[in-house]
Amino acid sequence: MLGSGRTQVPGRLRGPAGRREPPPRPDSLSMPPDGPAEAAEESGKPAGLSRRQRRNRQKRQRQQEPPAGSGGERGSGPGPPEAPPEPRSGRSAALRARMEERLLGARFRYLNQQLYTGSSQDAARLFRTDPAAFHLYHRGFERQVRRWPERPVQRIVRYLRRRPASLVVADFGCGDCTLAASVKNQVHCFDLVPLSPRVTVCDMAKVPLAAESVDVAVFCLALMGTNLQEILGEANRVLKLGGTLMVAEVASRFEDTRAFLKAMTQLGFKTVSKDFSSSYFYLLEFTKTGPGRPGPAPGLRLLPCLYKRR
Repeated sequence: MLGSGRTQVPGRLRGPAGRREPPPRPDSLSMPPDGPAEAAEESGKPAGLSRRQRRNRQKRQRQQEPPAGSGGERGSGPGPPEAPPEPRSGRSAALRARMEERLLGARFRYLNQQLYTGSSQDAARLFRTDPAAFHLYHRGFERQVRRWPERPVQRIVRYLRRRPASLVVADFGCGDCTLAASVKNQVHCFDLVPLSPRVTVCDMAKVPLAAESVDVAVFCLALMGTNLQEILGEANRVLKLGGTLMVAEVASRFEDTRAFLKAMTQLGFKTVSKDFSSSYFYLLEFTKTGPGRPGPAPGLRLLPCLYKRR
């Protein structure tokens, strides 16, 4: 008690019988009853190891842990499923298809160059010896024209539908005979290879028709070859006086439209209308005024239509 004049020593408590309890031993305060090894494990630090040894041990443990998402304890869950590998047969088929597409494209460009840089007689011989080449060329041609916003043959179809169905038509370079199948007129179809039973196979400079036997002659993307004067002269031969010549041709082939139209007058044609509104093709309408004049027509020149590799 404070009044007794005695001082209470800290840490020394009196027991129930007034006996003083000894202070706790230091070792009992610093480690658990099970000993030093368990204390080290509870603190996460192995006993008897230096800091460097502990870091190396932790590093080895991390390397032995399974990666996150692999089914082990590390990570919060499985990772995204891996895409199954493409079957070998599927990869081979896709690669083969790409290679075939490239080969077909190269073959089309080669045939196209032959048609535009050789004469119509050369083209006739080429496809007479290899008819399959024409089918390949036509496929490539259709793939190119399909990208256009409008096909020129449809413009000519609309033109003929506004005219009497009694008019007789000659389609030079008819292809698959789209024009003949779209109008009621009688249409003579000429090309180098028959893509349709309607087609008469021949050289465009020598078609099996009598002179002045047709009312309309059509060249729809068909003015190929280096002998243009001979081909257009054949159209003049089979056309009646006052008959119509329709020409639809790739716009980029015209180097000088004025010179071309002037040359057409030398071949016996008068310009009726010209449509240069499309950036893909030009549409020209002529009427036959008489037979062509002899001699060269220097302005009658069209650039070859060569397709670039894509």
